[in-house]
Amino acid sequence: MRKLRIASLNTGSLIEPHWDERRHETVAWIDRLNADVVCLQETWQSADSPNSAEWVADHCAADWHVAFGGLPFPDALWPDPSLLLGSSILSRWPIDHHELIPLPVDPQPASPKPAFLLNLELLRARTAGIDIFSTHLAPPPEQGYHRVAQVLAIDDAIRERSSPDSPLPPILCGDFNAEPNSDEIRFLSGLATINGRSTYFQDAWTASRNQHAGWTRDGAANELAKNMNLPPKRIDYIFVGNPSDRDPGAGLVTACDLAFHEPITAHHASDHFGLVAEVLRRDGD
Repeated sequence: MRKLRIASLNTGSLIEPHWDERRHETVAWIDRLNADVVCLQETWQSADSPNSAEWVADHCAADWHVAFGGLPFPDALWPDPSLLLGSSILSRWPIDHHELIPLPVDPQPASPKPAFLLNLELLRARTAGIDIFSTHLAPPPEQGYHRVAQVLAIDDAIRERSSPDSPLPPILCGDFNAEPNSDEIRFLSGLATINGRSTYFQDAWTASRNQHAGWTRDGAANELAKNMNLPPKRIDYIFVGNPSDRDPGAGLVTACDLAFHEPITAHHASDHFGLVAEVLRRDGD
């Protein structure tokens, strides 16, 4: 068996300060991690600005193939309709197909803050025969009801679009803005039913038996997260689908750890810390 190495990070490229410096930190970490696939959230582009994920990929030491899927901001929040915010997937291998899937968004959320009226997405890319998904769910802590609708839509999309002939189960990465004991994360982990439905993905952090807290948003350890005025949370995840319907051993998560959490250059890469995980795959895949 060989291992597929996957990394994920919410880059905060549009929202947090110092992007011109932080993007170099993102590049330095991607070079260090030597991953096969990297999922990035909060990447963006506009008529006047190049795609932020493509900029990162172009400045990495290795060659990367990039898929991007983004949605415009609501008119009340941003006047430029050419500005698209969304997810990107970087792969060592050619990307055969990618698709942007909008997620359900409540037009009248519990939080009145306009920044929380974002259009949110699921990006799917098929590369090396593997179905990779990257997503970003509703940010406010009080919008669990909103995220529940979004994880149900994500589960539907993955069921409809993932190939049973893939050598690995589908891989889902992202900023879920939800803690492990929330309904939405327990649902994805096979620990809760919603509306009579259930599903199962391996939470890579738990599956790897990592004993650390795994906080990916921590204002005490990351100066970019201090202004959130929230306790530390584990809200970013790498999920891997059920390995039991693949060849013996393929698809099992063997490791998961924090990434992008210690500055290599002068700045943290984001107000989030990222993750890197390893999944078993057959020799020759």
